[in-house]
Amino acid sequence: MQIIKLSATDSTNAYLKSLAKSELLDDHTVVVAEKQLKGRGQMGSVWQSEAGKNLTFSILKKFGNLAAEDRFRLNICVSIAIVGALKELDLNNLTVKWPNDILSGNCKICGILIENTILGDKIQASIIGIGLNVNQLLFDNLKNVSSLKLLLGQTFDLDKLLLRIVFHLERELSHLHKKWNNERWIDYEGLLFRKDKPSAFEDNHGQRFMGIIRGVSSKGLLKVSLEDGTLSEFGLKEVKLLY
Repeated sequence: MQIIKLSATDSTNAYLKSLAKSELLDDHTVVVAEKQLKGRGQMGSVWQSEAGKNLTFSILKKFGNLAAEDRFRLNICVSIAIVGALKELDLNNLTVKWPNDILSGNCKICGILIENTILGDKIQASIIGIGLNVNQLLFDNLKNVSSLKLLLGQTFDLDKLLLRIVFHLERELSHLHKKWNNERWIDYEGLLFRKDKPSAFEDNHGQRFMGIIRGVSSKGLLKVSLEDGTLSEFGLKEVKLLY
């Protein structure tokens, strides 16, 4: 494993993607930045992070034989890996807000952005971007956001924490090269934020409705029971879970 440390970059995902085009990189190469100038989240959202206080890094995962239709398995493995690493810190009430934000209680502490390189019907490689709030205390009036320091009352060594998370990622991602174990799907669904609880949603037309999260489809769609008793599936751009 190679770790490339940067003082600042626009985006660790973009840096690693560009580097992979110009150099032959080892599997699990990591790029970590003290400051990320244009960090991104899902659907183009901005990831705010105070320089030197948090972990903002990306890891390269090479495949070659992972079917593109199975891409959500990657989300599952990454989410389970991060939750596993954070549990070792005695952080409680960890859940995954679909598709792959990590929460403690109602507060977001970690965001994941996965970008895949696909050739034909196979994923050749993925760049997994992770932003984890670690030692930051203020978040510019953002709601439902926290950090490890706010939750646990201690300052963390970023280098040690990075190695802990990368260890869990390497171990969990190794399962993607083996016969898929559906227990991991069950584990992921068991971590879903507000699963089996009546919740408010908003669709892409701004209409609000009530429903109950039941799980995730094989394509990564959110399965929601509606008030009329039907079970519907929604993509990332089709629905938003409201707190």
